[in-house]
Amino acid sequence: MNERVGRIESISGPVVRCSGIYGIKMYEVVHVGHEKLIGEVIEVGEEEFTTQVYEETSGVAPGEPVIATGGLLSVELGPGLLGSIYDGIQRPLPELKKMSGDFISRGLTVEGLDKKKKWHFHPTVKVGDKVVPGDIIGEVPETGIITSRIMIPLGVEGEIVEIVDEGDYTVVDTICRVKDAVGDVHDVIMMQRTPVRVGRPFKERVPMDTPLITGQRVIDTFMPQAKGGTGAIPGGFGTGKTVTLHQFAKWADAQVVVYVGCGERGNEMTEALEEWPQLKDPQSGRPLMERTVLIANTSNMPVAAREASIYVGATIAEYFRDQGYDVALMADSTSRWAEALREISGRLGQLPSEEGYPAYLGSRLAQFYERAGHMRVLGSDDRLGSVTICGAVSPPGGDFSEPVTQATLRVVKVFWALDKDLAARRFFPAINTLTSYSLYMANLEKWHKEHLGPDWPDLVREAMAILQKDQELREIVQLVGPDALPESERATLEAARMIKEDFLTQSALHEIDTYCPIRKTYRMLRIIINFARKMTKAVEIGATVRRILEFSVLDNIARMKIAPWDSFDGIMDSIEKKMEQEFESLFQELSMSSATPLDVQ
Repeated sequence: MNERVGRIESISGPVVRCSGIYGIKMYEVVHVGHEKLIGEVIEVGEEEFTTQVYEETSGVAPGEPVIATGGLLSVELGPGLLGSIYDGIQRPLPELKKMSGDFISRGLTVEGLDKKKKWHFHPTVKVGDKVVPGDIIGEVPETGIITSRIMIPLGVEGEIVEIVDEGDYTVVDTICRVKDAVGDVHDVIMMQRTPVRVGRPFKERVPMDTPLITGQRVIDTFMPQAKGGTGAIPGGFGTGKTVTLHQFAKWADAQVVVYVGCGERGNEMTEALEEWPQLKDPQSGRPLMERTVLIANTSNMPVAAREASIYVGATIAEYFRDQGYDVALMADSTSRWAEALREISGRLGQLPSEEGYPAYLGSRLAQFYERAGHMRVLGSDDRLGSVTICGAVSPPGGDFSEPVTQATLRVVKVFWALDKDLAARRFFPAINTLTSYSLYMANLEKWHKEHLGPDWPDLVREAMAILQKDQELREIVQLVGPDALPESERATLEAARMIKEDFLTQSALHEIDTYCPIRKTYRMLRIIINFARKMTKAVEIGATVRRILEFSVLDNIARMKIAPWDSFDGIMDSIEKKMEQEFESLFQELSMSSATPLDVQ
């Protein structure tokens, strides 16, 4: 009987070549060396195989043993995920700290879920019920926000012959027994183990016609994301990728958030770990961590673990999707993940493609983003869930023509382009509205009309036209100055300034402005566009822009963004009334100074 123990032949950083185990499988998990470092098989030959090790390999020597586990890299799914902080291979960081202090020791094996903690289980089925994979058999109130739904795992189908009473159980206690068609009885526990590299199955994809409201005005207005959609946010150093992605994770109206810090700087991840437990969910008022899973794999951690971290995050997101929840997955950043692919492929001696990245870079990115979607999930009932994936890209020098950015743009449908010039002018979020886009605009138009107003598409198109005209006029202003422009074009410049400064800029640090409800976004945009329309009309009948800039309502418009979430409607109503009064007064002045009465209606 082969004990499935081999030996190390050679070591090159995280890449370890081994021999002596026959029948080894691709992506099988192995324990490497005397310290039993965790690794995964990534190449199989006739007599040798290659492993990528998820821990530091310094001090490991050829000749040390390699033990095959027989299993694939998998995650544990069940109650206890929410509020957890994991490393790239689902080891809880708080538990690792208890075992090794501030610096993680090698070879530590920690289970992803606490097997001793008891959860209150409420059954929703009874003996005699027929079940199929994906059916919900009970609920666990995991946090004050999310109820974990316990599902029948894959491979189990038949009649329930035993179900426990309501009570407290661990995730490994048998809570249900199912007898299949041939008479075999299967024990069902609350925990599932799922391989990370293959997406969890579902019934079918359904149209994406509901927006993922992020609370960021520039995104929700000009390049909205759909629930189940894919998006990328590329930008150079200092343009605000991480802050913008943090804003998504904090305020998006997804029910569950999975945030993967993949190869980012440790101080940025530390900020998230310290800040998020203190934040309140805007919908429920409870701690935001009660609906969040954090995966922290910083740039000083072993590079191979980056490669696994986004798959771990995707699998956890799919688990909550299968329960019928809308999930937002944030990956920061996929460029660091691609760098891990490049390093490992280089050590394997694979033929490099553009800028040293492996030839399969594009297909790997596509495999990851294609795990997003709005799905009808497994189960007897008609249950829908979604996974929305947003990834940050860090192109060197802000060059969007580099391979990772281009490969990402080929597969995502929303593109938020961060502009270095905007960031240098302290304009945040530094998203360039003229180069960014969303391919979901048409899909979401019906929702916007029904939930905001039938004039929403016209408001957005008019605002975008003003910004485009402003860009053209700016080139002229640089040559001849603003005084050389006619009043109509000066009015366009002023309208564009209001859109940019009073609407698009948004402070992530302000307690109110950090999040903008979509209804407030609509009211703000409507006020500014109506002001621009009236200003254009006034200029046409003889008013000057200088006179219009004396309106006191402009100060009120500038402060709209800090109107409290629960009382902005009244504030907006008063602004609209004041705007009407001041323009009416101006029209009367113009009428009185004119030789003939003016029709200002």
